[in-house]
Amino acid sequence: MLRKVLNSKESIDILKDIIESILEIKIKTIELNPYLYKKAKYLPSDENFGIADVRITKDDNEELNVGIQFIDGKYIPTKILMYYEQIHANQLEHDEKREFCRTITINILDFVYFSFKNFCKKIKIQCNENFVKTEELEFNIIQLPNFKSDKLTKFEEKEQWVAYLKGDNQELINRVKSENKYIKKLDDLLEDYWKQEKME
Repeated sequence: MLRKVLNSKESIDILKDIIESILEIKIKTIELNPYLYKKAKYLPSDENFGIADVRITKDDNEELNVGIQFIDGKYIPTKILMYYEQIHANQLEHDEKREFCRTITINILDFVYFSFKNFCKKIKIQCNENFVKTEELEFNIIQLPNFKSDKLTKFEEKEQWVAYLKGDNQELINRVKSENKYIKKLDDLLEDYWKQEKME
């Protein structure tokens, strides 16, 4: 459902806000990569967790591929690495005029797998392969159960998105919807999607 809603031009501003908030960067330009949506129907259901794949240009002019996925409770490291490889290698299918660039993934878990106590962590792995532009592979991990809203007095945009994605506190969801117009827009689009599904 999220894949269908977010992979549209109507939702590109939502994706921009999610990525800026979670990665704590500023984005100058953003465009959808078509590969994830095109390949989704060919992937087995237990491999089909990606919800967005975009190409961005940061305010310092660095270009990045960014992929966002939800992960279930089996083979976590393998799925993180396989998803990274899928998003990174998909660049080979694009117009040859576009430069091959670094890839960053955002991996969302609704359970605790890693031992870190914060709800988010950045993991980097050095790589010596020539086709990787930089020395580091970057994986951003969000463990939703580690997010404790009662310990926060002020919600930054990252906390707003994590609270919404965790989805276990309606009062908190209503609050972040009122504070973040992009969360409100996504929530409205998802509600409209469900209405259309029921009508069909």
